[in-house]
Amino acid sequence: MIIELKKVSKQYGQNGMSFWAVRDADFRVATGDFLSIVGPSGSGKSSLLHLVGCLDRPTSGSVLVDGVAVDRLSDAELSHVRRDRIGFVFQQFYLNDAMTALQNVLLPLELARTKGRVELARAALADVGLCDKEKSYPSQLSGGEQQRCAIARALVNSPEILLADEPTGSLDSESGKSVLQLMECLHTTRGLALVVVTHDPTVAARAQAHISIHDGRIQ
Repeated sequence: MIIELKKVSKQYGQNGMSFWAVRDADFRVATGDFLSIVGPSGSGKSSLLHLVGCLDRPTSGSVLVDGVAVDRLSDAELSHVRRDRIGFVFQQFYLNDAMTALQNVLLPLELARTKGRVELARAALADVGLCDKEKSYPSQLSGGEQQRCAIARALVNSPEILLADEPTGSLDSESGKSVLQLMECLHTTRGLALVVVTHDPTVAARAQAHISIHDGRIQ
């Protein structure tokens, strides 16, 4: 899978006010890459990641998924791309507090109506070291365990690209190190692309390639 940005810009605004979050971005991510996106707060890192992940459509320029422009895809088609081919991990875990770890990981499989989904969800939890936590609720898990559960949910549909937005930002140093090592291991063993947005230079340094963004522009 290849996601390519060509002269991509993104403008946001309301009440007559607008600003450019991303300006003229050019780069590509292919299966197997490990890329970090760095920059100060408000520089456009997360907006850039949302464009790569097809969560937002560009204001101008083209986002291509395997050569097909995102603006040619319907909302339903784009939703399937995100569900089946791209995994997302965020600083906030976005787990459903009323669901167990297993039920949270099951959600993408339920949406896709995947066969054998309970077994797949259990395997995903085992892959992140949580096979003994499937009946635990998020409130019963540590921060690191919650992020591992979020990673299992992101990977349960076997995506080709994993996008992580400040994945260690809410964790203590030891938990953050463990989560980062887990994602690196999954990148290596599964051959998926890993794109990490971070303000932490030690996290960014572990990537194979780097993108620096300031005021919405890639440097």
